[in-house]
Amino acid sequence: MTSAYDFSAVDIDGAERGLDEFRGKAVLVVNTASKCGFTPQYEGLEELYRKYQDEGLVVLGFPCDQFRNQEPGDEAEIKEFCSLTYDVTFPMFSKVDVNGPDAHPLYRWLRDQKSGVLGDRIKWNFTKFLIDADGSVVDRYAPTTKPEDIADDIEKLLR
Repeated sequence: MTSAYDFSAVDIDGAERGLDEFRGKAVLVVNTASKCGFTPQYEGLEELYRKYQDEGLVVLGFPCDQFRNQEPGDEAEIKEFCSLTYDVTFPMFSKVDVNGPDAHPLYRWLRDQKSGVLGDRIKWNFTKFLIDADGSVVDRYAPTTKPEDIADDIEKLLR
């Protein structure tokens, strides 16, 4: 696989979606969780999405339950939580593993493209990967990086 657009994933409603539908856009991929100290970042992610979607940004949320069982719900519960609590309108996907032998292929590829503090391993929920219009990983951001702190990097990709 040579680009993010070579992958597919099951969305929160159970439909297989090819990431090639986002070709030509800046993409922010985030592993999310509903019961995490970083969960309020949903608000900032949604703000980024609403502010820049018309210019070509899409945020993709991938719920993950690998970190202290902080995403225990099923897809319907996750969707309801995101909608009612944070009015999330960006695309959400079904729960995935981001580390280990069962890690989603997209996440294995993302980790291979940009290492973090712990090598390629995802450290925690709300690790973010910024992908350019060609499907290449531009940067990786720690869970502590607030969505608004990525705005300048997103703007550079949208110019």
